[in-house]
Order: sequence, then C-alpha cells, then structure tokens
Amino acid sequence: MSAGVIAIDGPAASGKGTLARRIAAAFGVPHLDTGLLYRAVAARCLAAGGLDDEAASIAAARALEVTGLDAEALRSAEIGAAASVVAARPGVRAALMDLQRRFAAQPGGAVLDGRDIGTVICPDAAAKLFVTATPEVRARRRLNELLGRGAPATYDAVLADIRTRDARDSGRAAAPLLQAPDALRLDTTDLDIEAAFAAAMALIAGKRRA
Repeated sequence: MSAGVIAIDGPAASGKGTLARRIAAAFGVPHLDTGLLYRAVAARCLAAGGLDDEAASIAAARALEVTGLDAEALRSAEIGAAASVVAARPGVRAALMDLQRRFAAQPGGAVLDGRDIGTVICPDAAAKLFVTATPEVRARRRLNELLGRGAPATYDAVLADIRTRDARDSGRAAAPLLQAPDALRLDTTDLDIEAAFAAAMALIAGKRRA
C-alpha cells in the first residue's frame, strides 16, 4: 500500500528529523529533510562571502539538487543560523518549492520534514504531523548534538539561538512556521525517541484509518 505523502513540521530540535527518518524507513519510502536545502543554500552564500546578496542566495537555490547534499557538513550552528536567514526570503523559498514538490510526487509516497510542508509544500499530504517541544528541552537536545560532534557550545547560547530562530521562523512573511489546521500535534518534551516514534506511528495509523 502506498504511504502517500507524510508531512512533518515543527521548530528546530523538536525531533522531527529523527522521526521523519524512522517513519520513512518504516514505510519504505524516501525521506527529505528540507532544512538541508536551506542549509545548503546558506553554506554556498557563506562560502561566497556572506548572506547580504539576496540575488546570490536565490541563484544558489535555483541551482541546488537534492542528491549529493552532505548532511554532516551542513549541521554546524553557523550554517543553521544562516539557513534561517535565507529561508525568510520569498525568492529562495519559491526556487526550492518545485524541487520539494517533485520529491514528494515520487511513486509510493515520501516523507518530508521542515517548517512549511503541511501548509505550503504538500497541503494535500495523506498525513501531517506538527512535532514540538519546549524551547528548554530543544536547546538541551541541540547542545548534546553539538557537543557530540565536538563543536563548542553552551546551553545559554544554544537556547538563545533556538528562541531567535523560533521568532524568525514564525514571524517571517513567506511561509511562516505554522501548524496546519489538519495536522496532528505531537509534543515530544517528555518522550524519548522510541516513545515519540511509537506515538507518531499511532497518529499516522489513525489518520490513515479515518
């Protein structure tokens, strides 16, 4: 049975990426972390000299391909903060929209996670989840991730960055972070990955039966 498109949205470090990968594996369908697209655009802009040239960021988005993205190289805090800046640009979002929709249209379905999958990219997705957690818990998760990679980080700095990104993502004019009206909310504040995965699969199963 086709999984259809499963859209997973939520703020930074909510656990949506890990869940999306697990859900895609469970259904045997491809997964796209759409945040990597924005990180890749930001990385190209930083390598070219900075984020001030909006036209250059749009050109970088138009030239991007889903294949060949180095997820590990794009996970730094600097690139994450820069990605939030370029993602607020309507031209960048428009350039990447068709790329994401083509990925979602693959036979058998796909899982996409990001900020605007259920609201803009795939509004007709078969199932939509909005994954969230408190800023404090998300900051601790991101801190552990950064320290695990050997990156210098402090809890206060990571929490401040999380709150800044939340405000930017939710307040931008182009495709702000919102829970789609028909999305099922999953709060992972008090859940480990196994419990969160079980809860997500149960929500998806219920949606598919409805």
